Amino acid sequence: MRKKQSIASLSKGVKTVKSLKKKDSPRSVSKPDKVLKALRLFATDVDGVLTDAGMYYGESGEELKKFHTRDGMGIKLLQAQGLITAIITMENTKIVARRGKKLGIPEVFQGAKDKVAVLGHLSEKYEIPFAQMAYIGDDVNDVEALKTVGYAAAPADCVEQVRQVVHYVCKKNGGEGAVREFIDKILAVKNPQ
Repeated sequence: MRKKQSIASLSKGVKTVKSLKKKDSPRSVSKPDKVLKALRLFATDVDGVLTDAGMYYGESGEELKKFHTRDGMGIKLLQAQGLITAIITMENTKIVARRGKKLGIPEVFQGAKDKVAVLGHLSEKYEIPFAQMAYIGDDVNDVEALKTVGYAAAPADCVEQVRQVVHYVCKKNGGEGAVREFIDKILAVKNPQ
């Protein structure tokens, strides 16, 4: 199956980055509108980004995840603009596969320990440079991917190591519309009123 792809193991450890205070701003881009306008691919992590990072278990052992409907609509809006959409997650669950299928996301990578390798694969497959990619992630396993893409974002409740390397920190938390907030920012530049 093409939808469940596993990429090599995580590069040896993630460098510890000095902590930032919540008021500190993310890394800047000299011409953010130019970068956002040129984006051709949008990738997202799942737990803590598309979900609230909670792990819910039912009495029978089933695992549940809560997704935000407006995040899903945002992904559909990006697709309508011709952007390729992708999910890149270390998790490997039927829930993520179902969500990806429901949203028509063509690239769903589960069990991805090296997210930069996945981005490299997508870059080659679609002939899209990293500079024309966006990624939203929330935890230390996203740091290298966030540093690789042209425009990186994180939910408001991301870990501080992520806060330091992204271009934009959302006002909303993961699973509470952060993905839609980031997508709306992209669309506002691509489709100015």
